[in-house]
Amino acid sequence: MEMQILKDRLSEIDRSNDNRWLETLTPRKEEEREFHDSRGDRQETEDEKIQEQGNSNKKFYNYTQDSRDYLESWIDTESKGKVFLDYACGDGASTIQAAKAGASLAIGLDISGVSVETAKERAKEAGVEGNTYFIQGDCENTLLPDKSIDVMLCCGMLHHLDLSYAFPEMRRILSPGGKALGYEALNYNPLIRLYRQRTPELRTSWEKDHILDLKDLKFASRFFNVENVKYWHLTSILSNYIKPLSSFFQGFDKILTQVPLVQLMSWIFTFELVRGEDR
Repeated sequence: MEMQILKDRLSEIDRSNDNRWLETLTPRKEEEREFHDSRGDRQETEDEKIQEQGNSNKKFYNYTQDSRDYLESWIDTESKGKVFLDYACGDGASTIQAAKAGASLAIGLDISGVSVETAKERAKEAGVEGNTYFIQGDCENTLLPDKSIDVMLCCGMLHHLDLSYAFPEMRRILSPGGKALGYEALNYNPLIRLYRQRTPELRTSWEKDHILDLKDLKFASRFFNVENVKYWHLTSILSNYIKPLSSFFQGFDKILTQVPLVQLMSWIFTFELVRGEDR
């Protein structure tokens, strides 16, 4: 698709400041929008950031460098010369990375208007506003043109969606041979599940009940070729409590996450969804 035509289409479907569109959102989607607007709109002091770090999931993300390195390498490798979609882009960090990696156009889509405005500001600060485009909209009904996206990133967001709508929509907008990377929490480890149950304030009512597992990959295989499934972070999350052993835990994880069944106790898994060629 010609780039200017795609940009014109993005301008048409952007729902930023569209009150009529907001009124059409279902209660589930409105909860998601309000939740992420409220998180993105907070101007925290340094003390508040430190307190939140200790009282939320963020304290565990300090020890996910291996999977984050994989994610960032994937973006750098796959984005060059491609139309890239950051599906539920949040503050736009991955969209900006794709733009810096040479994407012909890096698109960020999010239901949160606050997140979209933050992403635009960050892209301008990073000097990549020329090949980024951020829009507010619905990931289950993007309104993007058919086959308009070459590469898609789904980072910690598929569990926010109804996959019976999201997977067909992803297939529709991906070009033949296009691929999406999923980076998601995994729902088998009983201790991690217990933690989620005990911290309901950290997530919306929908997402806490829809963490992904292998049944979701089986469903995805109706629409895509599922490839390169990898498992991450089994013992390394203990580093938050025993910091001196963090390097040991990370090394041990590289062994454990290769063991069938044991790997299902991992916190995070990644996978590629590849759209087959049209026949």
